[in-house]
This record gives sequence, C-alpha cells and structure tokens, in this order.
Amino acid sequence: MLKDITIGQFFPGNSFVHKLDPRFKIVFTIIFIVMLFVADSFAGLGIGIVFVLMAFLISKIPFAMMLKSLKPILSIIIFTSVLNILFIRTGDVVFKWAFLTITKQGLTTAAFMVIRIVALIIGTSLLTYTTSPIVLTDAIERLLSPLKKIKVPVHALAMMMTIALRFIPTLVEETDKIMSAQKARGADLESGNIIQRAKALVPILVPLFVSSFRRAEELALAMECRCYHGGDGRTRMKQLKCGYRDFVALFVLAGFMAVVIVFNVYGI
Repeated sequence: MLKDITIGQFFPGNSFVHKLDPRFKIVFTIIFIVMLFVADSFAGLGIGIVFVLMAFLISKIPFAMMLKSLKPILSIIIFTSVLNILFIRTGDVVFKWAFLTITKQGLTTAAFMVIRIVALIIGTSLLTYTTSPIVLTDAIERLLSPLKKIKVPVHALAMMMTIALRFIPTLVEETDKIMSAQKARGADLESGNIIQRAKALVPILVPLFVSSFRRAEELALAMECRCYHGGDGRTRMKQLKCGYRDFVALFVLAGFMAVVIVFNVYGI
C-alpha cells in the first residue's frame, strides 16, 4: 500500500502539459476543482472525466499511474459510498431488509460522489506529475506575491509547502524500509486487535520521526552551506514565462467549464 502513494512524484517529460507555465497549471487545477463541484449531474462530471483523460493522454503519463494514485484512497471511497447508500432514505426503495433500506437516491448519490472523488484525485495528481518541485515553488511564490505587501512571508510559505510535498515519497520509502526491517526482526504488524496494532506501530513511528528530524537537519545545513537566506535578493536561473500554449489550454478549459454550466442551466 505504501508503494502505491504517488503524491509528490514528478515524471520528467517533454509533452504539451509539461511545457505549460506552472502558474497556469495551478490556476487550471483550481478551475478544474471548481468545475467538479459546480457540476450537479452525471453529464457534468462526465465532462470533467473527459478533460482529465485528455490531459493524461497529452501529458504521456502512463494510465497505470492514474490508477495507482487511487489505491491509497480506495478505502475512503468505499466508506463514503457505504455511508451514502445506508443513510440516504429518500427516493424509491430498491432493497429493504429489517433495518437496512437502500433507495435509488442513495445509490445515485453514492455513484455521483465516487465519480467526483476519483476525478478530483486524478486531476490534481497531474499537477505534481508534470511539474518539478523547484518550479512549483517559484509558481506558488509568484502567485502569492501580492501578499508581500501585507508582510506575509510568501517565499517561506512556498518553500515549506514544496519541501513537504517533495519529501512525501521519501518518507513513504523510509517507512516501507523500517516496516520491512521490523518484520525481519519478528515484529507482528498485522494481527491482533486495534490496540495491539497501535502498539505495534511504535517501533515504526519512533525511528521514522528520528529519520525525519535528521533529514530536516541535513537539509537545513545544506541550505546554510549554500548561503541560502530566503527570498530577498534571490535570483532564478529559469524565469517563468507564459506563452501561446498556456492561453490555448486556458481557452480549452474555459470551454469545458462553459459546457458544464450549460448542462446545469438546462438540467442535462
């Protein structure tokens, strides 16, 4: 399960999506999220699914990675579906037994929520798949630069967000190594009740925290040795520039958003 976590991973490429300005990609992601929550029908969500599949196809990211990004939240999807099916009692009754009542409205709502969550996770994961952490830091800082006027430490916030995102795969790999080492020493991490399993996690969490603090200290020393002192006076080797690709992508996304709005207005 830990190996299936793909948050923060970057896949280098030379596709149309990779070449987009990272500032535009962040804005595209926000618009896409809004589009999913604005859609109030399966047809509207279908438009969002089509957009995601088209983006993955253009980015040349393997579809296996798209499915892999869903594995860590599979239990959440199932739990959400069960709650909607069991606790929504409005609409025509499809199945009833004792206290258990399943209605058509409950099934419809469960399916709608599953599609929305799946599209949300897949669409947002494309941002980190096609954007390196360093470029993402610069994009976040540029987008939040107006906040500097009210003394908000924009550069520090962007750096912290990107470092946290970057080290998720590293911590996942470290956790997997620690779990394998503890199992090799005879630790039982899978049997017993909830309390016993929680106690079994202590030999994993302690070295994980120690390793995390050690990595943080090493990173701080490396930045200090390179005379890093924040964003004041800092220059960039690569300047962010928007081009025709960004406006073409914005026009296409706006078209998809307009179709969703039309579907909502006409009840499609």
